[in-house]
Amino acid sequence: MKALIVRGGWEGHQPKEVSELFRDILLEEDFQVEVADTLDAFLDVEKLKTLDLIIPVWTMGEIQKAQVDPVLEAVAEGVGLAGCHGGMCDAFRECVSWQFMTGGQWVAHPGGADVEYAVNIKRGSSPIVEGITDFNVKSEQYYVHIDPAIEVLATTRYPTVEGPHVTNGEVDVPVIWTKRWGRGRVFYNSLGHHADVLEPAHVRTIMRKGFLWAAAGKAVAKDSNEPSYVEALKGMF
Repeated sequence: MKALIVRGGWEGHQPKEVSELFRDILLEEDFQVEVADTLDAFLDVEKLKTLDLIIPVWTMGEIQKAQVDPVLEAVAEGVGLAGCHGGMCDAFRECVSWQFMTGGQWVAHPGGADVEYAVNIKRGSSPIVEGITDFNVKSEQYYVHIDPAIEVLATTRYPTVEGPHVTNGEVDVPVIWTKRWGRGRVFYNSLGHHADVLEPAHVRTIMRKGFLWAAAGKAVAKDSNEPSYVEALKGMF
């Protein structure tokens, strides 16, 4: 299988270190992996369609229509999309089409980077989290606005720290989810502020299984009778 990792944006999220960790996971699964340091890697839609998986590792950037449209089309045609933290769901704050495809957008992390919180696995929700038990992490606790169509695989409970959000009472916010974009599969994990958050075996396993699940959708799409959504994308945004 073939994967493209596109890294860059805000250096505080360690795009190089995270992308190297992801490349190692993919190489262990016998992927052919290309790593690009420019969003122009998205320009060639026909090349993107030859891939099984696209992994963005790019935070707080700006993407042009000519760069995002090929990704929207390639994923709609069956290419998998997977990523973590701000590298995927805080990649392009002004690009609503990206947010529609990925299923969510970061809006806050109350308490900053040193919050201790629980990640609660939704039992039986997906093979991606099968065998994973609830665990604690010390990092940014992402509060995300989400697409109601996502399939939630894990959540975290707020409030953990004080702030104006506490007057709403307790709420569970998704941490890990999947969704579909046309024929393509989308996987996201909000953990990953720094590479070390992704290194524990249980988190690395979740990312590995998420990558494999998203990439496997390409073959399923090829053999299905699902219609093409390319024409439907025109004029949507």
